[in-house]
Amino acid sequence: MTWSFCRANNREAEAVRASIDERPLPGFLLSWRTREGQPLVLSSVALVSVACVAGVAIACLGTAHLIIGVAAIALVTAVALRPPVGVYLLIVVTPLVAGIDRGSMVPLLRPNELLDVIIGAGLVVGGLLRMRSGAIPQLRIKPVDRTILLVAVTSSIIPLAWMLLRGQTIESDDLLYSVMVWKYYGVYLIARMSVRTDKEIRNCLWLSMVAAAIVSIIAILQSLNVSFVTGFLGKYYVDYGYAASVSEGRGGATLSLPIAVADLLTFNLAIAVGFLARSRSYRRVLVVMSVLFVIGVLSAGEFSGVIGLLLGIVVMAVVTHRARLVALLAPVLVVGALLLRSVVGARLSGFQSASGLPNSWSERWWALTTIFWPQLFSHGNFILGVRPAARVATASRAAGYIWIESGYTWLLWAGGIPLLVAFMYFLWKNVHLNLAVARVARDSTGVAAFAVVVALSVVGVLMIIDPHLTYRGSADLMFVLLGLATAGAERTDVPNSSISSSSLRAQPVAGAP
Repeated sequence: MTWSFCRANNREAEAVRASIDERPLPGFLLSWRTREGQPLVLSSVALVSVACVAGVAIACLGTAHLIIGVAAIALVTAVALRPPVGVYLLIVVTPLVAGIDRGSMVPLLRPNELLDVIIGAGLVVGGLLRMRSGAIPQLRIKPVDRTILLVAVTSSIIPLAWMLLRGQTIESDDLLYSVMVWKYYGVYLIARMSVRTDKEIRNCLWLSMVAAAIVSIIAILQSLNVSFVTGFLGKYYVDYGYAASVSEGRGGATLSLPIAVADLLTFNLAIAVGFLARSRSYRRVLVVMSVLFVIGVLSAGEFSGVIGLLLGIVVMAVVTHRARLVALLAPVLVVGALLLRSVVGARLSGFQSASGLPNSWSERWWALTTIFWPQLFSHGNFILGVRPAARVATASRAAGYIWIESGYTWLLWAGGIPLLVAFMYFLWKNVHLNLAVARVARDSTGVAAFAVVVALSVVGVLMIIDPHLTYRGSADLMFVLLGLATAGAERTDVPNSSISSSSLRAQPVAGAP
């Protein structure tokens, strides 16, 4: 009995070995999978191939690029295996390096844009590795995607084609500005495709507030003219013509743009208020962060930043049904103004000029009425726009350029009526969708959607003054929030495209009185 049983086992083992020997080698190897269901050899070969190609490419570029290349390979691998790592890094790193000049690490790109490319590559590699297991996330074009793509097309393809039809020369600035919205769509996709759970969305929101708190502290210290902070920023970050920010104490921090700092902190204040309205956890930490964000906005020393902050607070109070929020933040504004009275005084002193207006306002009006509006409103240029580039070269400015300092003028200049209509649709549709999610979702998805509503409301109004849609750092965060809210809505039982208008009235925010 024992002998026959052993012989049977031997015959079975030989049959298995024979079947393996007859099986094509690639198919046999690809049948072995990692713990996550990915083909082991395919994963290894793909990652090794990427490493080899990148290694050969950077071997001829020097030590600095070698370090960047090795770090890029490691990051691509990490994001491919663990997608949330990518959006975590994007959220933390972007506001801390966005003010570093373009081309300082690699040609044409800022450090945060290089990070976007690497993270995107990691997500693509990870998606390819998951194809055989059937676990690859499917990219469905949602209503949010359509609104962003509409703005992207009307700000790039249409105006560039119009320039070709008119026989105009397309310059590098036109190409650079035409890819801006596409870049932010990529940021949106990174956020949307990287997160799957409420915990991951919550992690993203907390990391955003932590990074914003660092930016706020730096902006406050810079506005108070703390030497080691101003020296560090002056050495590694660009100024872009904000020479007045030094004498007037404006806090551009690591974004090198005071108004972008104000927007970034206002958006993060919305995140903090969203958590406070939904939970009693970490309330003290959230209150401290909220106070820090408000003072940071004041340290930016921008009138439009304060207007955006006040508007954001009103929107927060309306959406959460908490009118006392305005009363609670009013003392913070007063205390912040007292702490930063040197900044406030310097900005108010501008009204003592001969014209009665700050010089920056006079220069802005001169540029619009002398340079941009005459060309925009002649020969019907406002219909399809002048060109994507939103600046003109000049030797009269320290930065070498004069920018269009009016958001809606920029829309007409860059893409004409189609771009203006696309932007208005982008605002209306996304406010409507995310307002519904914010009032129904009681988790981190609702917080992200709530912050989107505040951010879009602020941007929509402040575009009258400046092109807030594309400000570095703050625009990145706004599109990340859009991605997080969309991801949360499509992966839970809150489908943002199917919530009716009646549900907006029927479902109050969690925790609202």
